[in-house]
Amino acid sequence: MEFFHQGAGQPSHLGVLPGTFNPITVAHLALAQAALGRVEQVLFVLPRAFPHKPYQGASFQQRIEMLRTALRDSAAFSVAASDGGLFVEIAGECRAAYGEAMRLSFLCGRDAAERIAAWDYGRPNAFASMLGQFDLLVADRDGEYHPPRELRARIHALQLPSGLELVSASDVRERIVRGQPWEHLVPAAVHQLVREAYG
Repeated sequence: MEFFHQGAGQPSHLGVLPGTFNPITVAHLALAQAALGRVEQVLFVLPRAFPHKPYQGASFQQRIEMLRTALRDSAAFSVAASDGGLFVEIAGECRAAYGEAMRLSFLCGRDAAERIAAWDYGRPNAFASMLGQFDLLVADRDGEYHPPRELRARIHALQLPSGLELVSASDVRERIVRGQPWEHLVPAAVHQLVREAYG
């Protein structure tokens, strides 16, 4: 794990927000802010390779620069790149960086939670065993997530401010292509970087 911005101090409970950040949106920030009521810091993690999609749009370096610029003034947020893309791989890298005793909570939306829970990890009950290493804080995203009964003790709902549950990076990119307003969907600090990355 390579850090590009680190928050203050050494947290004992870390929120981990992996994403493609293509680009970072106000919903990403709202998710991280909402999690700060439960965790001490939030680590935004950009994998160097994704398990479910290739790099398209902004480059790795452009995405890192957008994250650093959006989060540079916050002592509660950190930015890092991971070598692995699966939550369990990122969790291992976090423990190597922060220590084995670190409590980890991964942050995601409903769509990501459903994809992660249904992913074929190559062995039965793999995801349930992973939840022994971390828990999930899941925000509504175009619907509420209802985890399987046997996983509910390790998966918790996270409330976002109204109106943000449908904000997505793909919508930002589509608006740019169509010449529609998009600036309200991304942090003001990265407006120019978004223009440079997506034309």
